Amino acid sequence: MNDWQRKSPLDWETYVDKLVRVVAVEKQEYEGWCLTVDPVSASIVLAMLPENEKGSLSFVMGHAIQEVEILQEADSDMKQRLARISAPEESQAYSPEELDQRKNALKTWLETNHIPVGEQGELGRTLSVAGVLTIDPPYSPEQCSSTNEIILSRVQGLVQGYLDKQ
Repeated sequence: MNDWQRKSPLDWETYVDKLVRVVAVEKQEYEGWCLTVDPVSASIVLAMLPENEKGSLSFVMGHAIQEVEILQEADSDMKQRLARISAPEESQAYSPEELDQRKNALKTWLETNHIPVGEQGELGRTLSVAGVLTIDPPYSPEQCSSTNEIILSRVQGLVQGYLDKQ
């Protein structure tokens, strides 16, 4: 186990959002913005973000890292660019009223198609299909959850079909 692997997650966190130079075995050198460090393998994820060009990611395995040197702190613009790398695409935010409308419309549509559906949870925000599948807000195929893969796949298809018609 090398010195880099012996560090704690709190130590590794000090490298995040910083321009670093990583020296690996066989004197390989990598330079980039540290996105994260995997706490299990000590592997580091580096982002190269040239101006006005598509960036790229490099992964340096923890067991190969010999030295990591901080070259520069990220300014607020760079921090935003780095955050956008791992952030999901713009997700649409729904108001509580819109979520209620989406839930009720989907529930009505499922009932119309003779699919047994109810509400569960403290606030009744989760739809329960036949007691074996749940649909959480914002009620799209990605929010369907079930241990039965066949039912999951079929209900996800139905929900997607319903949303495509909207």
